[in-house]
Amino acid sequence: MKKYEIVKEHKEFDDIIATGRYKKNKYFVIYNKESTFAHPRFGVAVGKKVGNAVTRNKLKRQMRMLLTTNKKLFSNHQDYIIIVKTSSLSASYQELELELINLMEKKVKI
Repeated sequence: MKKYEIVKEHKEFDDIIATGRYKKNKYFVIYNKESTFAHPRFGVAVGKKVGNAVTRNKLKRQMRMLLTTNKKLFSNHQDYIIIVKTSSLSASYQELELELINLMEKKVKI
């Protein structure tokens, strides 16, 4: 992911989570909200309950790679916050990718 595609500010994270819509499955919760940017922006969060720092960073790296390879699923003018759940520890990279694709292609209005 490029620097301009990342949501970094804590205020922005809180605002998107508080006022945005969400979708979830057993591995992820994805919040989104309209933005003024012409491209999608992403934020990835992994809570401390998921594991130690090494485990959390591994999951964040995997999520960033998934987002980079599947950008076409995300619409422009949107900010996305992806929260990774504990159950994703037992999943393979391919399972995570499949679940992300299935979640984003749901016909639920987001």
